[in-house]
Amino acid sequence: MGVGSLAPHRLYRAMAWLGQPLEASEQQGATPFMVRTTKDLVEEGLFARRQDLFSGLDLVFFDTTSIYFEGEGGQTLGWYGHSKDHRPGRLQIVVGVVMDQEGNPVCSEMWPGNASDVKSLVPIVERLKARFPVGEACIVADRGMISGGTVREIQERHWKYILEVRMRSSKEAREEVMGRTGRYQQVHPRSRDPKAPSSLKVKEVWVQDRRYVVCQNKDQAQKDRQEREAIVAAL
Repeated sequence: MGVGSLAPHRLYRAMAWLGQPLEASEQQGATPFMVRTTKDLVEEGLFARRQDLFSGLDLVFFDTTSIYFEGEGGQTLGWYGHSKDHRPGRLQIVVGVVMDQEGNPVCSEMWPGNASDVKSLVPIVERLKARFPVGEACIVADRGMISGGTVREIQERHWKYILEVRMRSSKEAREEVMGRTGRYQQVHPRSRDPKAPSSLKVKEVWVQDRRYVVCQNKDQAQKDRQEREAIVAAL
C-alpha cells in the first residue's frame, strides 16, 4: 500500500538493498543458482510474524516464469535460455514464486535464464525445508518440471510425489498402463453449464509398486481431435 506515491529511484534503491548478498556465515540453505540475500531475511521474518501454534507448510504451490531484459540490462544474471515470452534473442532471468495453501506468498527465488525448470525443483524444495517449518514434502508437478533425473532425486530423498507422465518418452505408460482394461469412475459428468467443471473420468492402474491415475476428458479429447484435423487440413 502506498507504493504508487514513491519515486522510481526509491524503488530501485529498495530493490538493490533487497538483493545485497548476506555474509558467508548466513549462506546456509542457498541454492546452486543464487546466494542468500537481504530478501531472504525479510521473507523469513514475515513468515515468522504470521506464524501461530498451528502454522506450517503442508502444501505449497510453486511456479516459474522468465523475464527478459531490453537494452543493456542483465549483464550479471542474464542468460539466453528457453523464453516463455517468445523472445529468445533477449537475455533473461527465471523467477519462481512459492504460495501457501491460503494463497499467501511465502518466498520468491531467482536464477540465471539458462537454468531449466527441471533443475530448479529439487533445490527449491530443499531450500524450503531449510528455511521454513516444512513437515512432510509431497511434490506435485507437471511434465515441464520433471525429468528422469529429477524423479530419481525425489525417490532418493523418499519424498512423496504426484507427477504428470511424459507419454512419448515413457514406454511403461504407453504400453502397460494405457493397454490395461478397467472401469473408469466418473468424477464430473458432462454438462451444458459453461461454468461447470469439464467432464472427467479416472481409473487406477498399478505397475509393480507404481500407482498411475489415468484421466479421461471427452470434451478435451474432442477439442484435440478437431485441432489435429485442422492442422492436417492446413498442411
